[in-house]
Amino acid sequence: MVPVLRFGVVAALLTTAPLMAQQSPPADTSVTIAGKAIRINYSAPSMRGRKIFGGLEAYGRVWRAGANDATALHTDANLDIGGLTVPKGDYTLFVYLDPNQWQLIVSKQTGEWGLDYSQSRDLGRVKMDMSKPPKPIETYKMTLSSLGARRSDSSASSASSAST
Repeated sequence: MVPVLRFGVVAALLTTAPLMAQQSPPADTSVTIAGKAIRINYSAPSMRGRKIFGGLEAYGRVWRAGANDATALHTDANLDIGGLTVPKGDYTLFVYLDPNQWQLIVSKQTGEWGLDYSQSRDLGRVKMDMSKPPKPIETYKMTLSSLGARRSDSSASSASSAST
């Protein structure tokens, strides 16, 4: 009787596993510039028929720049992100959503759930370059690249683009 019960529990877990899978799976992007690693860990939400910006995620508020846990930035180099000096270390990224001008927020607070934002912990904010893709993008993706990187002994720059 016990083996049947074990099989029943395993079968139940196997049939419900797809239902329990995260709808916004973990994702990451990284780049190495002048031997220094820069990495962003985030969860990648999908539209699934929903209007995201100006709908599910209202304008005029801070968004976690992904889903689930807060979006984490780790840098082994001092960065200049659009004029904001970001010393090497660990940070959380948020975005202030506005229909005309988004702002990237670099927060000194780390390890929080994505909705735990405190403006008092901001390292700073940077206006983001905005463009509209030719067609909707189903799954959110961040990409780090070495485009625009400046080499120096003390810092490395990174260009970050987020497709929304």
